[in-house]
Order: sequence, then C-alpha cells, then structure tokens
Amino acid sequence: MIEFKVTGDYIPMIQLLKATHLVSTGGEAQIVVDEGEVKYNGTVDHRKRLKVRKGDVVEFRDEKITVI
Repeated sequence: MIEFKVTGDYIPMIQLLKATHLVSTGGEAQIVVDEGEVKYNGTVDHRKRLKVRKGDVVEFRDEKITVI
C-alpha cells in the first residue's frame, strides 16, 4: 500500500499516478484510465481529471494508494 500526502485540496488522477511512479508519463496515465485499469474508491472510473482528495483510495495493478 502506498500512502500519498496531498498538499492542497486535491490532486488530479493522472498526476497522482505519475507522482506515485506507477506510470512513467501523463500519456500512459491517460491510457490506463481510459482502458478502465484504475479504480477510484472501489469503482472503475474513466475520468482523467478526477479530483482525488484526502481519504480517497485508488487501485491500479495490484497497488493501492491511500490519499492522506
């Protein structure tokens, strides 16, 4: 499990995936979100600009990110 501390009110989904080093580029992040490989609070979500906030959980390829 990865704990990620957000410094503002939120972080966009694509930036979160890059910041946690689960993808290499923003383009790769967009592709995995488009293809439904990312779960947001237990549900597949296709929004690239989704605002991930404190308390949210993102799952991607056997990794779980908890935003604190």
